[in-house]
Amino acid sequence: MITSREWQLPGGPNGSARLSARAWGDTDPPEPTWLAVLVHGYGEHIGRYDHVARYLCERGAVVYGSDHRGHGNSSGERVLIEDFAGVVEDVHRLVTQARSAYRSLPLVLVGHSMGGLVAARYAQTHTAELAGLVLSGPVLGRWAAVDELLALEEIPDTPLDPDTLSRDPAVGADYAADELVWHGPFKRPLLRAIDTELRRAHDAGSLGDLPLLWLHGSDDRLVPLAGTKAGIDRLAGNDVAARIFPHARHEVFNETNREEVLDEVARFAARVTGTGPR
Repeated sequence: MITSREWQLPGGPNGSARLSARAWGDTDPPEPTWLAVLVHGYGEHIGRYDHVARYLCERGAVVYGSDHRGHGNSSGERVLIEDFAGVVEDVHRLVTQARSAYRSLPLVLVGHSMGGLVAARYAQTHTAELAGLVLSGPVLGRWAAVDELLALEEIPDTPLDPDTLSRDPAVGADYAADELVWHGPFKRPLLRAIDTELRRAHDAGSLGDLPLLWLHGSDDRLVPLAGTKAGIDRLAGNDVAARIFPHARHEVFNETNREEVLDEVARFAARVTGTGPR
C-alpha cells in the first residue's frame, strides 16, 4: 500500500523559513530500488503531483517533494522568489534529508515548468548526486513571456487560463478551485529572477554524461516548444532523449494520455538507475 507523510523542512534564506515537504512510499515489500525527487512549477504545490508520485512508487521508487518558498503550504510571501539559487539549495536540503534514509539509492530528479529550470540548475550544480534528469515543459532557453512582462510598466493581473494546462477539462477546473494555487499576477522580482537563472543555465552549459529526458506537449501555449528547445540544446550532453506529445498542452503529467507520459518516465528511470520493473 502506498502511503505519504508530510513535515516541515528548514529552508529559505539561511534556513530561516519552513518548507512543506512530503514523501511517498510503498509499505509492502520489496524495498524501493530508486529515489525520485519531484520539483513543481510556478504558482502550484507538490500536492498536485500525488498521482505522479504514486505511479512511480508502483514502479519501485520512493518519492520526495516539497513546496517552494512562497508556494503551497511553505512560508514566505506568495510566489516571491528573488534568486533561484536559493530554491536550488532548498531542493538540495530535501535531497539531503532523503539521503539520510536512502543513502545508496540512485536518484532521478523530475522537474516541471519553472521547476524544470530549478531541476536543470540543480543538475548543473550537483551533477554527481543524480543518475538522471527528467524535464517536463521546462522553462529553459528563452521564455518570451518573461521578456514581454518585464517590458511593461505595470504587470497585468491576468490569471492563468486553466484550459492551457490539459485537454482534460477536470484538470483546469481543479486548478481553478485549488486554494493552494496562486491565482494572482506575476511579481516583477520573480520574473527578473527567472531571467537571471535562464542566463545562468545557458552559461553553465552541458550536463556531460548525465542522462536527460525532455517531455513536452506540442500544443504548449504557456511554455512554447521553440524557446525551450534552445535551452535543451545547450543543456544536453551525451545521453538525451526527447518525447514531444502531439496535441498535448502544458501539463503533460495531467494530460489525457498521462499514463503514456508517466510510463516514459518510469522506463527512463529503470534504464538510468539499472533497476527493472517491480
